[in-house]
Amino acid sequence: MNPIVGLDVAKGESQVQAFLDQSKPYGKSFSMKHTKEELDQFLDFLKEVEEVAGQMPMVILESTGHYHSPVIQYLEEQGILYILLNPIISYQAKKSSLRKVKTDAIDAYQLCVLYYKEDFEPHKIRGIQLLDLRNLSRQQEIVTNMYVEAKLQFHTILDQVFPEYRKVFGDLYSRVSLLILKEYPTSEAVLAAGESKLAESVIEFCPSRSGQWAWEKAKKIMDSASRNPFQINVYQSHVINLRMYIELLFHYQGHLSELEDRIVALANEMEEYKIIQSIPGIGEKIAATIISEIGEIDRFNHPKKLVAFAGVDPSVHSSGKFTATINRITKRGSSRLRHSLYLAVLCGIRSSRNKKLKAFYDKKKSEGKPAKVSIVACMNKLLQWIYALLSRKETFLDLA
Repeated sequence: MNPIVGLDVAKGESQVQAFLDQSKPYGKSFSMKHTKEELDQFLDFLKEVEEVAGQMPMVILESTGHYHSPVIQYLEEQGILYILLNPIISYQAKKSSLRKVKTDAIDAYQLCVLYYKEDFEPHKIRGIQLLDLRNLSRQQEIVTNMYVEAKLQFHTILDQVFPEYRKVFGDLYSRVSLLILKEYPTSEAVLAAGESKLAESVIEFCPSRSGQWAWEKAKKIMDSASRNPFQINVYQSHVINLRMYIELLFHYQGHLSELEDRIVALANEMEEYKIIQSIPGIGEKIAATIISEIGEIDRFNHPKKLVAFAGVDPSVHSSGKFTATINRITKRGSSRLRHSLYLAVLCGIRSSRNKKLKAFYDKKKSEGKPAKVSIVACMNKLLQWIYALLSRKETFLDLA
C-alpha cells in the first residue's frame, strides 16, 4: 500500500483526510486544531494508518504563508515525511473538476488524489541558520518598505512647513539634520533662535564635525528660514505631525541598522555567503538574500530546477501548428530571489564589473535582443553559475 494523509491548512486548524492507497480513502475527514494536544492526537492517527497500511503515511499539504508553520515544525520534530505543495499546483488540480464545489474536506481529499497522480518528492528540511537568515532578510524588506512610506509622509508635511530646509544638509535623513529640524521645525523657531544658538545645537548633535562646519550649517539654516514661503506657521498640527514622523524615521533607522548587523553576522558564518560574494556585482545584502532564498543547494538536483524556482525560466505556449515566438518568464518562483538577481545583473554589467556577464549581455544585444530580454538571460546565466559554484564549493573566476 501507499498511504497518504492530506491536510487542508487554515488559520489555527486543519482538515484531515487519509488514503490507504489510490481510490481507497480511510475513514471520514476530521478537523484538527493546531494545539499540542490535538497534534499529538494527529500523530496517534498517523500510527493508526500505519498499522492498517503497513507503513507510515506521508503527509501532503499546501504552503499557506505562516499558518502551516506549527504543523510543519511538529512533523519535523516527530520525523514524519511531508510534501509541501506550491498552492498554484493544487489550485490547477482543483480546477480540473467539473463540479464547482469548495470545502475544506473536499480540498483535503483532492490533495490525496493529486498525490497519486503526480510524482512528488518529500520536502527537504532546511537548516535553522538559513531559515533565520531568510526571516531576517524578509523582515528587513518589510521594514524598508515602511521606512520608505514614512519618508514620503515626512516629505508631504515638510513641504507644508519648511520646504527650504531640504537644501541645508547633504543628507536630509542624517541624525543631525533630523534633530535640528525636530528642535527648530519652523522659520519662526529658527529666526528666534539666531545663528549662534543654531551653531551650538549643530555642535551638540554632531560633535565629530568642526566648529567651522557647524557655523556654516547654522548660516545655511538661517538663509533657508529667510527664503521659506511659510514665514508664519498657521497649523500647529503640521508641527506635531512633522516631529512624529521624525521619531518614526529614527525608529526605522535603528531597526534597519540592527537587522543589517544581525544579517551580516549570521551570513558570515556560512561558507555559501563568501562564495556568492566572489561574483563581481554581488554585495553583502544581495548575497544574503540570494543564499537565504535558495537554501541548501542540494534541494535542487539540476540547475534548471533552481532556475524554475526563481521563476526566470521562459514559459511555453504551443497549440496545434502554432508555437509562440515571444514567451515571457514564468515568474512563479521566489520574487525576492528574482529581484536580487536583477540587481546583481545590473551591478555586474555596469562599468563591466563582471566581465563574463557583460560579455554575455553584449552578445545577446548583438543578436538583436531587447535590453530587458538580455537582462533576463543574464539572470538565468548568473543563477546557473551560482548553482555550479555552490555545488562545487568554489569561488568565481572572472576571466573574460
